[in-house]
Amino acid sequence: MRNKKGFTLIELLAVIIILGILMIIAIPAVTEYISSSRKSAYITTASRYIDGVRNKINAAEIPVYDKETTYYIPGSCVSMEKGGKSPYGDWEEYYVVVTYDGTSYDYYWTSRDETNTGIYLTYQDLLDVDRIENNVTSISTNIGVGDREKILLLKDSCDINDAEELVAISSIPEKGTSDGSETEEPGNITYKEEILNGTDPKISGALIPITIEDDGTIKKADTTSKWYSYEEKRWANAVILKDEGNSYNNGEVIPEEEIESYFVWIPKYSYKLWDLGNYTSNTEIDESKVHSIDIRFGNINTSDTVEGECTTPKVSGESGNCEVGDYMTHPAFLAFNTTGMWVGKFETGYSGATSISGANKNTTEVNKVIVKPNVYSWRNIQVANAFTVSYNYKRELESHMMKNTEWGAVAYLSHSNYGINGEIRINNNSNYLTGYAAINEPTKDYPEYTDYGTSSSVTQAYNTSTGYLASTTGNITGVYDMSGGAHEYVMGVQVAESGLPLSGRHNIYNSGFNGTLGCPICDVGTVSGVDSSIISVINGINLPSSKYYDSYKVNSNGNMRNRILGDATGEMGPFGTIQTTGTIEQCGESGICNRPVGSWYGDTSSFVHASYPWFYRGSHYTYGSGSGVFFFIVSYGHAGSGVSFRLVLCI
Repeated sequence: MRNKKGFTLIELLAVIIILGILMIIAIPAVTEYISSSRKSAYITTASRYIDGVRNKINAAEIPVYDKETTYYIPGSCVSMEKGGKSPYGDWEEYYVVVTYDGTSYDYYWTSRDETNTGIYLTYQDLLDVDRIENNVTSISTNIGVGDREKILLLKDSCDINDAEELVAISSIPEKGTSDGSETEEPGNITYKEEILNGTDPKISGALIPITIEDDGTIKKADTTSKWYSYEEKRWANAVILKDEGNSYNNGEVIPEEEIESYFVWIPKYSYKLWDLGNYTSNTEIDESKVHSIDIRFGNINTSDTVEGECTTPKVSGESGNCEVGDYMTHPAFLAFNTTGMWVGKFETGYSGATSISGANKNTTEVNKVIVKPNVYSWRNIQVANAFTVSYNYKRELESHMMKNTEWGAVAYLSHSNYGINGEIRINNNSNYLTGYAAINEPTKDYPEYTDYGTSSSVTQAYNTSTGYLASTTGNITGVYDMSGGAHEYVMGVQVAESGLPLSGRHNIYNSGFNGTLGCPICDVGTVSGVDSSIISVINGINLPSSKYYDSYKVNSNGNMRNRILGDATGEMGPFGTIQTTGTIEQCGESGICNRPVGSWYGDTSSFVHASYPWFYRGSHYTYGSGSGVFFFIVSYGHAGSGVSFRLVLCI
């Protein structure tokens, strides 16, 4: 019979002891493995969010172009199908932080989850598990990178127009260096003008700061010394070269033939309201309304909560809580969250044109853009094509076609202590050459005005004592062609009943943007090709984001109260009518033209409506005394032989 044996007590104890020893050895290792895996997953997740934001920036879905701003972009702006959570729990705060140096982007990460596991602001290349801390109770969004004082904190909407502007209370070195040495680069602006209160010009990308001598000689500016003075009415200028690879030393002359485009800096400001522009009809003008507009430079937006200020309404026909006497931040600076904008110094020209007809091009040839004196203004172009050219010119500089409110910002600054503070002389050059000025101040309105032409006895170039009078400053540093030259389309348009902008009048006269037509039956039988059955444009160009245009409420002709405060339309009232005489073609069978005008210098004034939904600004060389920076009339958005456009850069 076989003996049956079991484990003895000693053997069982030995096994238990061995298992205990193994557990003592294994559990910490497993725990460490789990912890290490979680930390690695944390870093991997952070890197995925950075990649997601990088893709959105590269696709221009999140415009990040300001060299002097630290951008905090919430992780919620990036869609993650899976793996988007912290390995420890839900996110409480998590941001991809971005900076731009004019040519490339740098990415940083900061985060905290519900277990208070987090990473303080860290450059992407330095992200590793050693950066993870266990007692991060809050994340500061007031930490800048390098010497950037401005912070834009995007909200969950991911719309940069809704971002909150903060001021850095501390900073980390750029790119995670110990001393921040990588933040320094040639060309950084160091000169600051006290009265600008932080709205000094920004140089980025292809822009080169310059000084302009009275004869038009261009030199590269030394930005460590005084190269502009708004207090002295000498506005900052910059150029873009034809060959961006060329470089110049400070003080070195830049040959005119090397320059592609000139721009002038308009600093962010608020202005004192004098008239809310609530006019519904023409009555009589009041010349006593003309005055020096009170301007306060600064990058802090006005608010209803501050006595003597109001929050900018930014909406057609609305005044918000604004009253006469309040200071209001000009709306032109709000859409792009900028401390200023670079405005084309001249009307946009067509490179290579050697005649008037050579610059009549309804195309989107962005390589033909020039913004220079003494060139043929680019005309006969639909609004949609003009916008496309402008938008594609310098994407990294947020280039776009001038909006109606942006025109207003230049106009108001010109009529302040920092500008010419008076009427700007008309460009009466009948060849549509940019930068010219009439020798004699016009005394007659269209169509009686005939003192235009190309002779030096009638019109002179921008770099002459007469030419200076056509500048917004009364000297060579200002913006030109704001009166006369060609009409200028701006991105300002009436909406349809649907709330979307109208494309134009009918299927023949329209902007080229997709949208409803304001008067499909107009001109049937008088304009060839008009088809009243076509009620909208559907095969054109889609409208851009709303930040690129000003929209105006459904309107009836003469209802100026649908202005946007700051656009230099309704506020130029009250409005009246004057009579001039002309031919049947000009004035109809009576030979009498009834011209609507505003109180400011009698500049011609008419407001958008369904049949004429797009704004012209500045007027035409034939308009004489009716021309001016406060001139505004309406059109269809179509390609007109006497209509040009202007570029703006926002960085």
